[in-house]
Amino acid sequence: MTTFDLDLSKYELGWSDEVEYAFAPEKGINDGVVNQISWWKGEPRWMTKMRQRSLRTFDRKPMAPWFSVNMPELDFQNIYYYLRPSTPQVDEWDQLPAQMQATYEKLGIPEAERQYLSGVTAQYESEVVFHRNREDLAQQGILFCDMDTALREYPDLVKQYFGTVIPPGDNKFAALNTAVWSGGSFVYVPPGVECEMPLQAYFRINSENAGQFERTLIIADEGSQVHYIEGCSAPVYSSDSLHSAVVEIIVKPSARVTYTTIQNWSPNVYNLVTKRARVETEGHMEWIDGNIGSKLTMKYPSVYLMGPKATGEVLSVAYSGAGQHQDAGAKMIHSASETTSKIVSKSISKDGGITTYRGLVRVDEGAHNCKSHVQCDALILDENSESRTLPYMEVGERDAQIGHEATVSKVADEQLYYLMSRGLSEEQAMGMVVNGFIEPITRTLPMEYAVEWSRLIELQMEGSVG
Repeated sequence: MTTFDLDLSKYELGWSDEVEYAFAPEKGINDGVVNQISWWKGEPRWMTKMRQRSLRTFDRKPMAPWFSVNMPELDFQNIYYYLRPSTPQVDEWDQLPAQMQATYEKLGIPEAERQYLSGVTAQYESEVVFHRNREDLAQQGILFCDMDTALREYPDLVKQYFGTVIPPGDNKFAALNTAVWSGGSFVYVPPGVECEMPLQAYFRINSENAGQFERTLIIADEGSQVHYIEGCSAPVYSSDSLHSAVVEIIVKPSARVTYTTIQNWSPNVYNLVTKRARVETEGHMEWIDGNIGSKLTMKYPSVYLMGPKATGEVLSVAYSGAGQHQDAGAKMIHSASETTSKIVSKSISKDGGITTYRGLVRVDEGAHNCKSHVQCDALILDENSESRTLPYMEVGERDAQIGHEATVSKVADEQLYYLMSRGLSEEQAMGMVVNGFIEPITRTLPMEYAVEWSRLIELQMEGSVG
């Protein structure tokens, strides 16, 4: 599988295509744009009204101070909020236009579909252009489609859960997404059903000054199990693009959900994502987050442990190079007794890159015998790079067991000397040390993705010494 086997030192995902759109796009956000999106999609009235209310919330809600500091030049009126390719969604690869086929062939999507994954969704700009669900999954009652299709075909399920985990007023970017969302994935797994192989979605921004605002909703019913994997890329332009997704996950009693992101945005993308899971009794939620690329990433996957003995994990790696800031972390909210959480955050910075861990662990009053452990490890590869750790702990009960440990280190000369004495070059030795540093995260990935993730890190390490 070659989906992510690309030289990131040159960012080979940075090409763009000439694409025909269904209508002339308009920059900026206003009532007309929001209504046009809903009209094009033929949405029910309740969704149009939700979009309109969310736009008013977005206009009214101020930017959080840490957003303003990190991206003062972001201009919301200089972005295309809806780019609709003229091609309709298809479920046969040969039906896609030749240029789109070539794009996704480069990204490895057809090969991924053939060789490994249960189902594949490919989103291009604002719309899903290709989707296929395996027949055996459909026979099990597993629903996997894009969100627009789900709104048409399963409106009661969408209405029941949409915006319940992340309400539009949660933050400015959640309001923005709710107003202009398009595409994304919908997954429903029936009670007791285990989806044995991962589902995949791939999100591609193609145009300059484009925004992508996919919406993903995953519902794992009681005792079910599913693993969802997403990847991302965009061309390199002189001006910036915005990716602002919302991911809502409902984990019913005794269900298990794993959500893996392998993000490789170009260095002109602002990546501002709200991800949150609600976990009921004895359910388990695991976020696995790999963050490479982008100009700025601000993303804090959250787990709300709402039922007794619910558990949550966030395992993340952030790699920041020249001109990049990876501001990532996690939130664990213990709202029920005997809940357990774990956060493992690994960050690597070089060439003046900045990594920040920003995390919250909260134990609500009345939630007894809760346990949480946070581990933040940072590796700095030169004198010009930075690592910051900003943990927050709010503990409402005395019997909670909360642990936090953090380390910041550089690659020791002794480590490099030992490896080089075994015949490795200095660059190879450095790459091996870095891959060893992130191994606790890598080993959680399916084998094909673990190989690609390690290769991505090695490519980022090229030219890191000397």
